[in-house]
Amino acid sequence: MCRTLATLGGVVVGASLLVACASGGGQESNQSEGPVLPDDERSALLALSPDSLPAPPPDIANTWADDAGAARFGQKLFFDPGFSGELLDGDNDGGPHALGKAGETGKVACAGCHIPTTAYSDTRTLGEQVSLAAAWGVRRAPSLLDVGQSKLLMWDGRKDDLYGQPMGVIENPVEMNSSRLFAAYHVAATYTDEYEALFGLLPPFDDTSRFPPLSATQTGCQTLSSAMKCAGAARGAPGDGAEYDGLAPADQAAVTRVVANVGKALGAYERLIACGPSRFDQWIHGDASALTDSEQRGAALFVGKAQCNTCHSGPFMSDEQFHNVGLQPGTVAVVFVDSNDPGASQGFQELMADPLNVQGQFSDGNDGRDPTTISPALTGAFRTPKLRCVSQRPSFMHTAQFASLDDVVAFFDRGGDAFGYPGKSEISALDLTDQERADLVAFLGALTGPGPDPSLLEQPN
Repeated sequence: MCRTLATLGGVVVGASLLVACASGGGQESNQSEGPVLPDDERSALLALSPDSLPAPPPDIANTWADDAGAARFGQKLFFDPGFSGELLDGDNDGGPHALGKAGETGKVACAGCHIPTTAYSDTRTLGEQVSLAAAWGVRRAPSLLDVGQSKLLMWDGRKDDLYGQPMGVIENPVEMNSSRLFAAYHVAATYTDEYEALFGLLPPFDDTSRFPPLSATQTGCQTLSSAMKCAGAARGAPGDGAEYDGLAPADQAAVTRVVANVGKALGAYERLIACGPSRFDQWIHGDASALTDSEQRGAALFVGKAQCNTCHSGPFMSDEQFHNVGLQPGTVAVVFVDSNDPGASQGFQELMADPLNVQGQFSDGNDGRDPTTISPALTGAFRTPKLRCVSQRPSFMHTAQFASLDDVVAFFDRGGDAFGYPGKSEISALDLTDQERADLVAFLGALTGPGPDPSLLEQPN
C-alpha cells in the first residue's frame, strides 16, 4: 500500500508506517472468486513467506541473547514493577485503566504497557492509544511480537539493541520514572542469586561509602511539572539523577553494567516472543482453502496494484527502514497531539551519541548496524512496522490516532495528508475501489499467527 518516491543511499525509502495495510479479519465480499496470480505476484508473495519463518538473527552485542537461563530471568524482570518510581499524573486514579494512584511507587512493569495476552500491545490504558504509565506517553507503545528481528528499535530508531532499550524506559519520567542506581539496588535486593549465576558478582552495594542508600521515593522525578527536566532527557536519553552522578566513575560504570545486564536478560526473553505462521502462509504454500476469496484478492493487491511490499517486505513484512508517510497528527488520549515530531532525524542523533549503543563499553560486540550519517529524508520519518499479527493491535500509526485498519488503509489510499507534518512525504494516492480497500483489510487479518508459547505470557515461578 505504499509507493516509493525516494531512495536514501541506495536503500528504498518508500512510503511506510504501513501499519496501514492491516487487518480486519477475513471478511468476504460480493465477488465470488479469488484471483489467478501471475507468476510475478506469486513470487512476490512467496518472498513474504519462506518455508519456515526465521529465528531472530544472532545478536553479537548480547552474549546471553539465546541463553535459556537468561531468557527465564528476563521473563521475571518483564513482569516486575519493582524497578519503577512514583506515578506522577493525576490520571493515575487507581482505576482499571491506570497502574495505581498518583504518588505510589513500584507500579510500572514492562508488561503494564506491553500486555502479553493482547499481542504485547497496550489494551489497558483508556482509549488504547498512547500509554499512561508514570505519566502519559508521547507515542504508541508498539507490539513486541517479533521484536528480535530488528537491529534498530523504537519508532525513531534511537536504540540499536534490546539490551540498551530498557535503560531509557527506567529513566524516562513518563514511563518508569526511576533511576539506574535504584534499578541496580532492586536487582541486588531481589535477584542476587539469579543475576550472579548468569553475570557474575554484583557490586558491593552494601558499602555505603561507595553506594549511598536510596529509597523508592528517590528514584526519579517528584512532580509532573518538572518531568521534562529530571532523569535525563524526556525521551529517555542516557543520564541519571544526582545520586548516580555523585558516584566515582568506576562505580557509575558498575551500576550501568548491572542495568545493561538486566537489558540483556530482557532481550533474551523478548527474542522468544513471535507472532508465528498464519493462514496466509498456508495458502501461498498450497492450501487453497486457507484464505477466503476476499483475502486472496487482498494478497494480490498487496504485491500488485497497492505495492505494499515495497516497504512491508521480507518474512515479517518490514524493510526495517524509516519513512515519512505524510501523517498530520490527530488528537489522542487526553486531548494530546504529537505535532512537529522529527522522528528518525532526531532518533538517529540520539543513537549515535548513546554510550549504551553497540559501539559502547557495555556491548559484547559491534556488527556495524549503527548509522553514520543522517539524511534530510529522515525528518518526520518513522520505522516501518511489521505486519504479522497486525490485526491484534488496538490502534495504529506512531501517533495511535487511527482506531481501525480500515482507517489506515483509507489514509494510504488517499496518499496521506497534504500538510501538518515535518519533512517531505514519500507516498502518493493508490486509487483503490471500496472493494479493494476491504480486500486489503481482509488479507491483513489473515496474517495473524498463534503467538508465543503460553508459558511465555505470564510471570514464571
